[in-house]
Amino acid sequence: MQAPATVVQLALLVLLVLPGVTYQFVRERSRGPVPGERDLGERVLRAIVASIALDALYAVAAGPALVRLARGAGGGWDGFVERPRMVGFVAVVLFLVVPAVAALTVSLVDRQRRKARFLRTPSAWDHAFRDREPCFVRVRLKDGNWAGGWYGNRSYASSYPHPAELYLESARMMGGDGAFGARVHGTAGLCLRAEDFDVLEFVEAGEPAAVPGEER
Repeated sequence: MQAPATVVQLALLVLLVLPGVTYQFVRERSRGPVPGERDLGERVLRAIVASIALDALYAVAAGPALVRLARGAGGGWDGFVERPRMVGFVAVVLFLVVPAVAALTVSLVDRQRRKARFLRTPSAWDHAFRDREPCFVRVRLKDGNWAGGWYGNRSYASSYPHPAELYLESARMMGGDGAFGARVHGTAGLCLRAEDFDVLEFVEAGEPAAVPGEER
């Protein structure tokens, strides 16, 4: 029994695209994005090239066996119906496992050659506020003035891909040199946008000159 042409086309599409998509996804997750792959068309092209390379290796290593598995005993393309479990297992291995292992291997070799280490944290802003303990924060605004306050459990810092913004649960009076002063009377918090300042500094709780025992 001859399989419909649409099924064959779907199988060819999966064969052409899926191994490379898996390879590209795992490669980006283990290595991180690079400037040359921000464009969607560039990433699709790399995925197709990776699929062609993997499909060629499959054809060289196990081409006849894969054809026999797909064709089945009747001479058509009945293998998908006759042995669905075996076909599914082979598909998982060829489309997911092998490309993922190849991507991890390439990333491992590439990582050993590089001095810099890739971290999954997308930006320095996210890294600075990840697991941040309560502390004082001060920023130098672009007009030269200083702003600051207490970053505590009720404070919040945005994360990628949203714009870098910071909420401090209380504000402090700031000196012209960036020194912390007394807590602003009646303060209910302070919002800061990264685009408004050029320097951000974290200061341990015991550093600012504040009134002893004053609420932060």
